[in-house]
Amino acid sequence: MKGRIQMQPRKHEGTKKSYRISFSCFRLLVIAVLLGVVVRADGQDLSVTPLARDGQVLVSFELNEGLTQEVRDAIQSGLPTSFSYELELRRGTATWFDRTIAGVTITATVRFDNLTRRYQMSRTLDGRVEDARPTEDQDAVRRWMTRFEHVPVSTTSALEANGEYYIRVRARTQPRSTWSIWPWGRDWVLGRALFTFIP
Repeated sequence: MKGRIQMQPRKHEGTKKSYRISFSCFRLLVIAVLLGVVVRADGQDLSVTPLARDGQVLVSFELNEGLTQEVRDAIQSGLPTSFSYELELRRGTATWFDRTIAGVTITATVRFDNLTRRYQMSRTLDGRVEDARPTEDQDAVRRWMTRFEHVPVSTTSALEANGEYYIRVRARTQPRSTWSIWPWGRDWVLGRALFTFIP
């Protein structure tokens, strides 16, 4: 009887240890997958540059190789096409538990008019139209859809001196369809940039 009592804790302890190892492996796998997506996006697709100036946090970003042949074909067909960018200012060093300080959504839309052979372009910031213009230049369309400069995200009064922050930008296509602008078939791409706020 004593032998059986002594064996029971060892079996239970082994089960706990096995559970801890399995859970640790699962956590490492999830982190590795997430880091793989972020690094791939940061390195190849979406470049982000934050700037604190004149009391505002401004963000410039560019979606590299955003207008694939499939996207250009969709635009030329007359289908209204939009790229939507979600910008977030966060406190921390890019972990799951970082606090969001502020965020905005900017959307660039283009529609080709087959009658006039011109592109009608517009941009909205949090649903408000910020700019609209026509063009006949395809390069102008590409820049309009993929390159943004000094987009205001927050005031610097919301930041702490010497605090660690980062900007996260997520890009999506609208409407979503069978084609994808991203090389690995996702309907979004992620970019980020860390910075220290020095007043």
